[in-house]
Amino acid sequence: MLQLAMDRSAGTVAIGRGRSAAATRAASGFARRWEASTRAVLCVVTWPGNAASWLRQAVRFAAANPDMWVMSDPSGGWAQMTRRLLWATPWQPERTIAGADIGTSQAIGLVGAANVSGLAGATADGGTWEVRDGKLDTRPECGGSVSIPYSI
Repeated sequence: MLQLAMDRSAGTVAIGRGRSAAATRAASGFARRWEASTRAVLCVVTWPGNAASWLRQAVRFAAANPDMWVMSDPSGGWAQMTRRLLWATPWQPERTIAGADIGTSQAIGLVGAANVSGLAGATADGGTWEVRDGKLDTRPECGGSVSIPYSI
């Protein structure tokens, strides 16, 4: 994920994460490496897996207006937060990178691929993924491309 953000020439990021141990580790590791590369983390926003509304967290996350947003969470909490971001903030998925748990057809399906066009991230095996043209496209670490069609 760090390389994806650097490749997009981001200088500042806002990090959003769920409260699971895996999301915490991923976000903390990213923040540590990001700041070590002399770039700035504007804020870290956490959200619960279940809530009546994610509005407060969504507004705070989007308000940072970074060069890039970074997200890490299992699919359920991420989907709820992302729906709130889409409905109530100026957040832009094309300025966002996310972890491997989010780059699955199951996770993207919870929000709808058409709603998160441009969202990209890293896979668990070192490849990358991106949502475009209503599909989740994955690229293995060694190159090549696999397009996973997804209909909304």
